[in-house]
Amino acid sequence: MRFLTAGESHGKALVGIIDQYPSGVEIDIDFINKELERRQKGFGRSERMNIEKDQVEIISGIRKSKTTGSPISFIISNKDWENWDERLEVEPDLLNPRPGHADLAGLLKYNLDSIRDVIERSSARETASRVCAGAFARIALKLVGINIFSYVEQIGNVIFDEEIDVSLNDLDWELIKKIEDSEVRCPDKKISARMKEAIIKAKDQGDTLGGKFKVIAKGLIPGLGSYIQWDLRLNAKIAAALMSIPAIKAVEIGDGFNSANYKGTDFHDGYYFEKGIGIYRKTNKAGGLEGGMTNGMPIVVGAAMKPIPTTKRGLKSVNIKTKESASSLSERADICAVPSAAVIGEAMLATEILNAVQDKFGRDNIEEILKAYDNYKKYIKEI
Repeated sequence: MRFLTAGESHGKALVGIIDQYPSGVEIDIDFINKELERRQKGFGRSERMNIEKDQVEIISGIRKSKTTGSPISFIISNKDWENWDERLEVEPDLLNPRPGHADLAGLLKYNLDSIRDVIERSSARETASRVCAGAFARIALKLVGINIFSYVEQIGNVIFDEEIDVSLNDLDWELIKKIEDSEVRCPDKKISARMKEAIIKAKDQGDTLGGKFKVIAKGLIPGLGSYIQWDLRLNAKIAAALMSIPAIKAVEIGDGFNSANYKGTDFHDGYYFEKGIGIYRKTNKAGGLEGGMTNGMPIVVGAAMKPIPTTKRGLKSVNIKTKESASSLSERADICAVPSAAVIGEAMLATEILNAVQDKFGRDNIEEILKAYDNYKKYIKEI
């Protein structure tokens, strides 16, 4: 599966095309729309979330609720377009680029007159299309028993440092409910309240906040991905997928950032054997990936998101034409989008895992994939 997106932040619509998605998959449109709704949630989002109610319109690739194997195309309309259509045509050139954004480099690269032309495409609004594509991936992954969830572990200097057991492949539905019920996607009510307070304080100061989140995939089998070439390593593909999310500045697999603090005898997840269970591990510091492949444990990916560059107070900038000191562009924007980024992270992880499943078990038809998948699972059990 691969996908392309098009559309702009205040354009008429966002567009997506999904290619090489298997035929025969029954698509639940309500599930896709629910995923789009989850992306829009989160304490600290801008007023635009009160305007938009993202809904997907399928244009091609599905008939009688099932995929046909043809490219899937979809549209997500922008309701805010009506408020911006005329404004974008008469707006004076915007010439004060925001540090930390694509503004200046994008204007230079494409020889543009205004940073507005950069803003409209580089905006995180584009990620609605990614969440839609990721929802398609998740529907297919559920058929092989792979499920994905996320949670926020830090906003500003407020940290949720409780260790969540990620060594088991079974889903903890009580934990997931706590996450989904939290406005900041943190399972601890007290920490959630402190995170919200930090966001309110930043807003009052005309500032923004970043943070960290984790995305976990459960139900994996060993052997997805490969070690035989650098560009086939699944950990590299996953890292690239999450780094492509706007404002993400660092990605770790498992206990990656802390791995430098360990000795080899303390860090690696030892093997154990028990009759009836087989070979297993008690820990998952590797985050489910070794040698560029899944090892059968849950995949655990962490990401750090920088504070959003669009602040009410503005940032130090220079007018591109006059070269005089100026304050950077300030317009409606999120104060904190870490909870939303976590949902986008789920979508990006899902697409890379589905790619790895299709690389090993086939691309064309879901029934063929499921048969090959089941045969491989039987083979593993016999070893």
